[in-house]
Amino acid sequence: MGLGSLFRVIRELLHEAARDLAPTLIVVVLFQVFFIQRMPDNPAALIGGFSVVLLGLALFVKGLDAAIFPAGETMAFDFARRGSFLWLVFFAFFVSFASVAAEPALMAVAYKAEAVSGGSMGALTLRMVAALGVGIAVVVGVWRIVLGHSIGNYLIPGYLLVIVLTVFSPPQLVGLAFDSGGVVASTVTAPLLTALGVGLATSIRGRNPLLDGFGLIAFGALAPMIIIQLYGILFFVPAAAGTSVVMMPSDDQHQYAALEMLIDFGIMVRNLLPIIAVVLFSSFVILRRPLADPRGLAVGMVLVAVGLFMFDEGLQVGLFPLGDEMTRGLMRDGVPMWAVYLYGFLIGFATTMAEPALIALSIKADEVSLGQLKGFWLRFLVSVGVGIGIVIGCARIIDGTNIAYWLIPGYLLVLAMTRFAPDFIVPIAYDCGGVTTSTVTVPLVTALGVGLAERTPGRDPMIDGFGLIAFASLLPMIIVMSYGMLANWWLRSRKPVKEIGP
Repeated sequence: MGLGSLFRVIRELLHEAARDLAPTLIVVVLFQVFFIQRMPDNPAALIGGFSVVLLGLALFVKGLDAAIFPAGETMAFDFARRGSFLWLVFFAFFVSFASVAAEPALMAVAYKAEAVSGGSMGALTLRMVAALGVGIAVVVGVWRIVLGHSIGNYLIPGYLLVIVLTVFSPPQLVGLAFDSGGVVASTVTAPLLTALGVGLATSIRGRNPLLDGFGLIAFGALAPMIIIQLYGILFFVPAAAGTSVVMMPSDDQHQYAALEMLIDFGIMVRNLLPIIAVVLFSSFVILRRPLADPRGLAVGMVLVAVGLFMFDEGLQVGLFPLGDEMTRGLMRDGVPMWAVYLYGFLIGFATTMAEPALIALSIKADEVSLGQLKGFWLRFLVSVGVGIGIVIGCARIIDGTNIAYWLIPGYLLVLAMTRFAPDFIVPIAYDCGGVTTSTVTVPLVTALGVGLAERTPGRDPMIDGFGLIAFASLLPMIIVMSYGMLANWWLRSRKPVKEIGP
């Protein structure tokens, strides 16, 4: 690639990233001006943070295309070609375990849960339990692809089990378990699982990448709902009332900003190292061959690391503190409740449109469907679903209804739709529900939920504050499957002998 081509690619990526992040900035500014009526103390930090997020997103997307997708697909193809199912299972388990343990979105939820629960739900415990569950679930998902089974044969019993566990699980962990399922497959994990599934389906005779390649994210999202509730039933002991935990150091504990950024970058690289180690071990030890494109993999991983680092740093400076400030401002006297709902919908829609994990999934869906599922419109439908889900979740917090009374009927509806929706749309719909909330969405949505619970009389932040992410994951599945059913009906009404899909 020449220098001119490189600059053209970077310019296009920056343009796309700016288009995706602009709605979030517009929503924040409008609500600051018209409802909160006070601009942030440091608007320069907000603008700078968004600029860094913009560049980080562009680099991240380029790194995905250069390293993550090719590596995952190549490994899956080689394992399938050799017939090494045992080693394929090894690769699937450890790469998914390592990627979930490195998820920034899961870390954010885990730290918030430990602080709100008074330490009764430890951040490290939550992350390791979730990573273990995802690793096991991805192995089951790989087994499904190898055998060619319908995804509904696995997900329907799985979600029925979730519903049963919800009845017996401690109320403090129900919303947290569903939220964890919504964030485990995000910035780091989703691209890997998408590449692994599509690559495996492509390499096995008789498998269709669109029908069989998607769905690993759905298995990964389901696992934490089961394993965290099982952990709660068997081991969870609520902390004494009034117990508090301070998880993250304050800014004044860091004397030098440059040193702090260097430490943060080291943490980001450390989180990615297990993934690189699994890829290298699988290539050199198991497959016993050199990497197909070591330079491309190295450059791509550097772009992913730098992009994620800039993405995270920009959010830390420009968006994380803003989430708490926005919630406090909207909950003060004089602000109408409809403004809170409008903010929830718009911020859910805007941030989901910018989610790197959803971008990665939509790119791959557009590619393997040969343009039948346009990436932009898939993201648009999912984003609308997230906005509606957050509104419903906010209403549930204010009303005080048990979250199970909302989620159980919702997932029963999803299971019923699974039987009637076109086969090609089902795994993509489930995957979309697993990638809606990531680095952009989590800080704003989690702050909104916990803030509403803290400021609404009679609500418990641990019991009522979590769950917005669960609704933000549920509604996209319903909307995407509804779209598939309507599109299939429309095409059949025009051409009765032909059906959408491969």
